[in-house]
Amino acid sequence: MPNRRKPSALDPFGMGANAWNLAYLMAEAQAVIGMRLLGMAGVFPVGPTENKRMVSEKVSALTESQIAMWRETLTLQPVNTVLAAGIAPLRRKTRANARRLTKRALTTRI
Repeated sequence: MPNRRKPSALDPFGMGANAWNLAYLMAEAQAVIGMRLLGMAGVFPVGPTENKRMVSEKVSALTESQIAMWRETLTLQPVNTVLAAGIAPLRRKTRANARRLTKRALTTRI
């Protein structure tokens, strides 16, 4: 499980926490992409609105991430804090998608 505390400017482990969060983000995103592609091919159970959902949620997640990063930047926060603020909304979406799609696959028969 990644470190969920907010890194500060004096925290020597701040960039390490951000690196772990980015690694989790990449792994979850790849898992979600794979499950959705298999769903489009018909070999993985996905909902009927999954294609529309994958487009619309990207816009909201990126907008939320940019707003969080701007908020931290305009209040003159350290780079570690700005990066952590930008990663957090994206991680929430990818984590939720991975859990939802995995749960659907475990409970649904094709």
